[in-house]
Amino acid sequence: MSFLEIAALTAAIVNFALAFFVLRQDTKAPLHRAYFVWGMGVVLWNVGRFMMSWRVSPDMAHAISPETALLFAKLLQFGIIIAPIGLFTTSLLVAGQPLPKRTVWLFCILHAGFVASLFGDHFVTGVRLVGDHGYWSVTGELFKIYTLSYVALTIGSIVILYRGQRAAHALQKIRVRAMLLAIVCIWTAGTNDMLPLHHPDERYLFYPVTHLPFYPLGSVAACIYMAIVAYSVLQHTLLDVHVTLSRMVAHFIRIGFIMLIGLCQLLLISALSHDFSTSDLLRALTVLGVSVTIASVFFPRLFGASGTETFERRLRGDRFEYQDKVRGFIENMPWYADLDLLLGDVHEIFQHSFRIESYRIILRDETTRTFNLFRAHPEEAAHPLPELQPQSAILRYFDWGKGEYLSLHRHHLRFATGTIEREASEQLDHFGAQFCFPLTSQSEPFGLLLIGKKIADEPFTATDINLLVSLVKNLSLMVNQIRLKSQILQTQELDLLGRMSRGMAHDLNNLLTPVWTLLQLSGETGEGLDEELLPVALRNVKTMQAYIKEALFFSENLRLDLHLGRVDLVIQHAVDVARASRKKEVEVISITPGEVLAEMDEVLMQRLIANLISNAIDASRSGTQIHVHLDRLPRGDEPEWLRVRVVDQGEGIPKENLTRILKPYFTTKNRGDENRGFGLGLAISRKIVNLHGGNLSIASVVKKGTTVQVDVPSRQQRKPAPPLALTA
Repeated sequence: MSFLEIAALTAAIVNFALAFFVLRQDTKAPLHRAYFVWGMGVVLWNVGRFMMSWRVSPDMAHAISPETALLFAKLLQFGIIIAPIGLFTTSLLVAGQPLPKRTVWLFCILHAGFVASLFGDHFVTGVRLVGDHGYWSVTGELFKIYTLSYVALTIGSIVILYRGQRAAHALQKIRVRAMLLAIVCIWTAGTNDMLPLHHPDERYLFYPVTHLPFYPLGSVAACIYMAIVAYSVLQHTLLDVHVTLSRMVAHFIRIGFIMLIGLCQLLLISALSHDFSTSDLLRALTVLGVSVTIASVFFPRLFGASGTETFERRLRGDRFEYQDKVRGFIENMPWYADLDLLLGDVHEIFQHSFRIESYRIILRDETTRTFNLFRAHPEEAAHPLPELQPQSAILRYFDWGKGEYLSLHRHHLRFATGTIEREASEQLDHFGAQFCFPLTSQSEPFGLLLIGKKIADEPFTATDINLLVSLVKNLSLMVNQIRLKSQILQTQELDLLGRMSRGMAHDLNNLLTPVWTLLQLSGETGEGLDEELLPVALRNVKTMQAYIKEALFFSENLRLDLHLGRVDLVIQHAVDVARASRKKEVEVISITPGEVLAEMDEVLMQRLIANLISNAIDASRSGTQIHVHLDRLPRGDEPEWLRVRVVDQGEGIPKENLTRILKPYFTTKNRGDENRGFGLGLAISRKIVNLHGGNLSIASVVKKGTTVQVDVPSRQQRKPAPPLALTA
């Protein structure tokens, strides 16, 4: 077989396998269906190309006949008619763009007309030989109209993917860029193969403006395109295909990719060289296959497989298998939000990857501006280090930007040689460390990392030092960020505590005034309790008890008592409770879709809904209605989500208060009323919703009413087990 035949046959087989594999993962997914249409278009194109190029002997004695070539030419054109539709739809779905159904249907109808024209002679009128490359279609007048549609769809697809990858997150960018690269590759080569279709005379044998002979590249590009997309499907979850492969299968797939890339290069060489026969091609592929297999045994990590790489380690004389683990940990550092968890995993890296025997982490207390031993291995009690002052030699050394680290080991190549370095080394001499790394913020050191020797006195290599420098830079950033967040949270907590204290003092003072007056009058007169003040005092004492109960509820870290129950019944009970607690003439109507089950704490859920209804009654005018809706959300995921909406026709909430209404102890109502509460109702409601893993939102228009919306899952997700610490 010739180069063109091998390339076309390879492209047809591998693209069919990929298209069928993608569709099989989820036959109902629009993305997989669209890709299948695109892939089958590429398959039919290459099947037609293979058959139209097929010849047994150069003298054409056993070549395909023109009549048969015409049939395969129409099959080829059928493939290139349907491919752009699948490509355009796939690009929209991969980029996450809304699907313009009218536009897609318009192009589908137009291309269906092109397919119908294949049964006549308006799209393809015949075939002709193009040099030694086989038969090419002779196109009719409809092909020119198709060309405009082809250009619009392919360029539109490229633009859609380009814009999509710019707005996408990091992982999605990798996926979309892979698809974009594959499309540009096959589109460029496919456009190249259309050259003979637009030049009916001998000019089709040469490229315009040049004397370079025309050469078809479409089938080779289809092989390359398939390799890019297939790798992205397996490696980057392109096309929403989640594949779990065994290590052995994944290993063979990686080798297969290398073989496919080698085949494409060998096909290109065979096309450019007249002395490169089919037997030469097969021998070269055999050598490539044997070489890749042997390399995968001795260097397994080069192919993404697990292995000890004993041979490589002997060649290079170092423990390089830990590098990827350390770099992976550095890349994941931005996801840490807890300092203890971060330093715990840093400890595992030091112990099992670098094999460090001892280390100390020294941090500055931002309040007292003194340095303290924060963490150490072997463990030491935290204690201040008064010898470390802003003018200390070690801090001046790093503050002046002398280096990324300081070697305290006298036999190390970069041991201190200058005055400031010697002073810094002497200052830290009693720690017995070998290296000192600064923890800095805006070039100012706020801490130090002291590294001791390795286990079994192994030497530190240049790779060790470079990795430690990179790790410490990222550690500095994360420690500083976490500490700043902690300071902000402490400030917010103090502010909240202040507001709570002021609010409670004001409310309790108002409530205690009648009680104090009653007791004072009784003490002065010596008579019985005043009949007018006694009911007021009793009511205020009852209100204080409710106030303290709500404050305790808000401050406690509650645990849910989860049971499967009926949400519709909980809503009905909450409506009854709210009606009983409010005497206003307001009608409360509950609208539920029958029996709705959910895993919940029924007591807390009833309190939540009753709170919302009570607030709605307080805000409503007499004679109005309040509607409580329960709906199932059509989200299509597991577990099912439920939505509860409490809609009133009351006064509404001003826009400036919407962002503050959920904060504890913020209220627009008069304080001290036993029915109206003390600014804790909505804060407690939000806490109950958060405990159930849901969301609470409020929308309001002044003088028109308020809608409080609660979304909760019907099944509570169990917390996953804590992540395993990094090990060697």
